[in-house]
Amino acid sequence: MNDRNGARKMGTASFPSAIVATGVRKSYGDHVVLDGIDLHVPAGTIFSLLGPNGAGKTTTVQILSTLIGADSGEIHIAGHDLARDPDAVRTSIGVTGQFSAVDNLLTGEENLLLMADLHHLERREGRRRTAELLERFDLVEAAKRTPATYSGGMRRRLDLAMTLVGDPRVIFLDEPTTGLDPRTRRTMWQAIRDLVAGGVTIFLTTQYLEEADQLADRIALLDHGKLVAEGTADELKRLIPGGHVSLRFADPAGLDMAARTFPGSTRDDDALTLQIPGDGGVRSLRAMLNHLDSAAIDVEELSVHTPDLDDVFLALTGRPSEKEKESVR
Repeated sequence: MNDRNGARKMGTASFPSAIVATGVRKSYGDHVVLDGIDLHVPAGTIFSLLGPNGAGKTTTVQILSTLIGADSGEIHIAGHDLARDPDAVRTSIGVTGQFSAVDNLLTGEENLLLMADLHHLERREGRRRTAELLERFDLVEAAKRTPATYSGGMRRRLDLAMTLVGDPRVIFLDEPTTGLDPRTRRTMWQAIRDLVAGGVTIFLTTQYLEEADQLADRIALLDHGKLVAEGTADELKRLIPGGHVSLRFADPAGLDMAARTFPGSTRDDDALTLQIPGDGGVRSLRAMLNHLDSAAIDVEELSVHTPDLDDVFLALTGRPSEKEKESVR
């Protein structure tokens, strides 16, 4: 269905809401950054906001995390009305921005202890929490060193650990793995999954579509300040033409029968395969298998091919993703 943003939106699971935003707008002069967006993020899930540079992703995070105000709209975070009680929202959230916020003059341990002081934790509790987070993020051996000696991945882990000192229930991660190598990025992915397993809600913006595909329970695509689509990764991929089911047969007779059964399919006589256009959904697959059974056609092998999020990004925004841009540089 289409929501008030004009986005193609799929069904949302019925869970308590961690973030609810309605009609959020933000402009700078005549430049409209957010044009009345609606968001619903169930608690204990990962929600990813995608979009081209300049689409309004960072502005959305800044508004939801109380860093800047919206021009209009209603927002509730962890059950608190952002406009009426921003302090309650701040006590419930954590924010990790695009750039590391660690202090290079302090050691890793001192950075965490400073955050504990800022959260008004008692000294003993602050030290306990610091030790716990150093262990959790594999920073014990580096605790007495300054972050200037850390690798990029270690700095991001420390940054995330600092976000967790206050035990937030909702965390905003604004492109948290930018610049990390693939192995370190996957380490961060596991840390994010572990947080959600503990009941934390993650609001993630990223330029890496694979990251959203791997992590997010739901994904929204923002373009020119409007949400143009929302759903699970699989639901979004099914919006885009080009999906098909590939069937391989043991002999030409089976291929011939199947080609006659499915008009509009594409056959490869050398490979004994038949491509049947489809969205890869359960209903269409069941219908196709029923046709094969009714015609007594035996299939040697079946595989489903669907567009990826890069295809979705390009089709719905008219612009390539960062991954595609990098591939042509």
